Amino acid sequence: MSTSTSSFPPEIGSQLTLVAFLRAKPGQGDELGRRLFALSEPSRAEAGNINYDLHRSTEDPDVWMLYENWATPSALDEHFEMPYMKEFISKIGEVLAGEMDLRRFSMTTRVAAPKA
Repeated sequence: MSTSTSSFPPEIGSQLTLVAFLRAKPGQGDELGRRLFALSEPSRAEAGNINYDLHRSTEDPDVWMLYENWATPSALDEHFEMPYMKEFISKIGEVLAGEMDLRRFSMTTRVAAPKA
């Protein structure tokens, strides 16, 4: 079985998904969550944002996950240039254990129609 991307359907659009995993330093899970939550409304207000959803692990309270969809890769690039994001990134080492695990995905299916 071939694993080349040529076996997938052609690109449907330019939507980009970012999944970010972040682990807080021991005892800093709530503080990391507070800082991440503070990013939700300004991120959702950006023109290129489709959704920005924050999740906390049910197994480890120090682990957080962001699930974000952006209209284009450049919209995500612009997101990281926002002053509030630059400030967040400059101070995240205070509560973050290790590096952020950022993974980018391209959607290969059509967006599902809303259910009635």
